[in-house]
Amino acid sequence: MRFGPVPVSDAEGAVLAHSVSAGGRKLRKGIVLGAQDLSLLAENGVAEVTVARLEPGDVHEDTAARVLADALVPDPAAANVTLSKPFTGRVNILAASPGIVDLDVAALERFNQVHPMITVATVPPYQQMTPRGMVATIKVISYAVPEIDVTRAAEAARNAIRLLAPVHGSAGLIVSDIPGGPSNDKGIAAIRGRVEALGMDLSDIRTVPHREEALSAALQDVGGDMVMILTGSATSDPQDVAPAALRHAGGRVDRFGMPVDPGNLLFLGQLGPRPVIGLPGCARSPALNGADWVLSRVACGVTTTGADIAAMGVGGLLKEIPTRPQPRAGKKRS
Repeated sequence: MRFGPVPVSDAEGAVLAHSVSAGGRKLRKGIVLGAQDLSLLAENGVAEVTVARLEPGDVHEDTAARVLADALVPDPAAANVTLSKPFTGRVNILAASPGIVDLDVAALERFNQVHPMITVATVPPYQQMTPRGMVATIKVISYAVPEIDVTRAAEAARNAIRLLAPVHGSAGLIVSDIPGGPSNDKGIAAIRGRVEALGMDLSDIRTVPHREEALSAALQDVGGDMVMILTGSATSDPQDVAPAALRHAGGRVDRFGMPVDPGNLLFLGQLGPRPVIGLPGCARSPALNGADWVLSRVACGVTTTGADIAAMGVGGLLKEIPTRPQPRAGKKRS
């Protein structure tokens, strides 16, 4: 692509690189200059414009963006996303439903290394999305790029972006109650909001005393495709009431504790076919915490191991929740 100033008389068919005002009109950058545009400019004393002119082997920015989008997402319906129409060298990839983003990170890194004018920017892997939320944006920075590089970038990252929708339709919640404990109503409302944001129903809520036997019985009886436990007193050890109740009910605890703050006191386990999440106390607030990361993955059927949770520590220092005590200041655990 050739780029630079040219006389107006030589600019027909070129892409206007910088917007120009003339005769009360504004010719916007990115338009292909035609004879009428050039007459307007000449009649108003504009002698020179800055343009981009495609050369053999170049692809226009919008065409390139569309080719790249079709490579990254060959089947939008299967990937659970939609693609915008190309505009100014850009195509946006949008979530078609609630879910989490699944990315081939290595492929996307290769894509961005092909040519500095060919780019894709995404949300982080496993980010939870709402419908119409932007998953990624493809941007061809220059007005044209070499077709050979468009082909190379497309081949580097085919099928690299998709949205995983929830595989569970409902969740049950067990709340353990202690005299003088925190408000269960606010906690239940916050958890309901999380579940419904994933397109699921909070189908069964049980409130029981904060005792192992009561929690164990509720675990065996509560409805829902997956189960969450919100304890009136923070779970502070693998042998504490809630994880002990899960084992007593015939389940298992796969991971206690996570390197995400707020959210340290989460545990994850299984009871028969159903995943069980022991929520940290910070889940009573609607603010983002580590439980959100685990809940969204589990809801979308992503296998979540202890190693996966351990890896969440890099980037896991989240914003402090104003409504809780400040453990980072050394006051008390939460």
